[in-house]
Amino acid sequence: MPSYQPPLRDMQFLLHEVFEVTQEFQAMPRHAEVDADTINAVLEEAGKFAADVVFPLNISGDEQGCTLDRDTHAVTTPEGFKQAYAQYVEGGWAALSCDPEYGGQGLPFVVNQCLYEMLNSANQAWTMYPGLSHGAYEALHTHGTEAQKQLYLPKLTSGEWTGTMCLTEAHCGTDLGLLRTKAEPLPDGSYKLTGNKIFISAGEHDFTENIVHLVLARLPDAPAGSKGISLFVVPKFLVNADGSLGERNPIFCGGLEHKMGIHGNATAQLNLDGAVGTLVGQPHKGLAAMFVMMNAARLGVGNQSLGLTEVAFQNALAYAKDRLQMRSLSGTKAKDKPADPIIVHPDVRRMLLTAKAYAEGGRALSTFCAVLIDKELHHPDEKVRKDSAELVALLTPVVKAFLTDNGWTATTLSQQVYGGHGYIKEWGMEQFVRDARINMIYEGTNGVQALDLLGRKVLGNQGASLKKFGKLVARLVEEEGVNEKMAEFINPIALLGEQMTKFSTEIGFKGMQNPDEVGAASVDYLRVAGHLVFGYLFARMAQVALRAIAAGNSDPFYLAKLQTARFYFAKLFPETATLMRTARAGSRVLMDSDAALA
Repeated sequence: MPSYQPPLRDMQFLLHEVFEVTQEFQAMPRHAEVDADTINAVLEEAGKFAADVVFPLNISGDEQGCTLDRDTHAVTTPEGFKQAYAQYVEGGWAALSCDPEYGGQGLPFVVNQCLYEMLNSANQAWTMYPGLSHGAYEALHTHGTEAQKQLYLPKLTSGEWTGTMCLTEAHCGTDLGLLRTKAEPLPDGSYKLTGNKIFISAGEHDFTENIVHLVLARLPDAPAGSKGISLFVVPKFLVNADGSLGERNPIFCGGLEHKMGIHGNATAQLNLDGAVGTLVGQPHKGLAAMFVMMNAARLGVGNQSLGLTEVAFQNALAYAKDRLQMRSLSGTKAKDKPADPIIVHPDVRRMLLTAKAYAEGGRALSTFCAVLIDKELHHPDEKVRKDSAELVALLTPVVKAFLTDNGWTATTLSQQVYGGHGYIKEWGMEQFVRDARINMIYEGTNGVQALDLLGRKVLGNQGASLKKFGKLVARLVEEEGVNEKMAEFINPIALLGEQMTKFSTEIGFKGMQNPDEVGAASVDYLRVAGHLVFGYLFARMAQVALRAIAAGNSDPFYLAKLQTARFYFAKLFPETATLMRTARAGSRVLMDSDAALA
């Protein structure tokens, strides 16, 4: 059976020593009173909830899955899921970073992000139920009318109701311009929606008495394509003016998908048969409102793979220390045993360190982005808010794609450490692999994220956002460039930082001649960008660790951090050279292939 220990020490290292969040919060009136002790206490309790309440339901939830009663359209979740959610609500976790105006605790978003990493490690399928509610909350908080906010946000904040995002239809996934769901105006100002949605995570369940669906649909006068999409809030039960529940809205679950992983989450087919909803934001401007939820979901999906990377690594490490197999190539290490534990073998260490580096790099990136979001939302300086928002926009596709690609690699390598036992269900590793696979697919496949990064976020503004991140790299290089102890961390990012400008410009020029050049290079480009970001963050972590050691701190945590950073730069970061070469191979070998693909 697998186990899980919340990585509180690494979280505290990032929050307090690398990013110095309490100093950042002092500049934000809303969070000025939040101190390190408060953050640590919250995360400690969050870790206990994740490990003690949610984690024990992971394997059983995977085995049981969800069941649909086709007569009543009711979905029953795995045993214990509903009770765990009730404890989640009772503990106030749903309200952690929500607006106090609607009953939230108002803690920084970065604290909520740490909570969700631990919940994802514990049980990704369960965590998707409350996780999607946060996206619905954010979309309504940003674009909802005052009436919609008063009606829905207090219940979403408390967790009494949950939320979903309803985009996908059977004939259209990423290309939302093709969607067909219709919304017809009613005399009272509401709308009647008709259509079908598929792949709706947490679309129906037994956790709460109401579910708030955010649905994309077309008005009768809508222009074709994505410019004709509107967003509507469509509750499972209609809500009276006083907040009480009215009659059942005709939005029903018509089926549950049979999936490779995340069996404990209800991936629903929803049928809207004249369901009543209200417009969110402006007509035909629904994507702008939904993008608030979609971007939150993309950051959340990266966090899902981070959680799985961490828990898979922890269990693989424990197994490698215990499993006896062969003798060390350099001589017997466990003389009192018939064989050495497999952790003595170089390739086993390669696999373990890869997972560890991807977990620690991913946690640093997730934390970095969460702090930027706190600044974007609450910093009094408009320039700081704008710069933070621009960096978050640049890094969102990196978080979604790079962390989920790495999560698949890390969970698969962790499974490999187990050998044959990794393929057997009772050890739990094969579930981590299966659960991790969806993260590269939903919320925009990683290929779509790569196009978004290169086409929109880099070339779309002539590299202005990339240059903004490049300045952070350059500042660190200038600060530590003459420090010999930092050379192994600084020199690689200094070189790649210089190469990225030329690399991006080169692809941009090729793309002007032939847009397929951008598509051919984009996936490789995103991984190069991901390594630049990871390299910058690992260099910052190494900087803090070296300073702590120089000051006489003997905590082995800092030496471990340096060893992980050295492994990352020696064995993983050099992938960038190959990626830039394959990106430069161009589109011809892909597009001039009709015979090969006939």
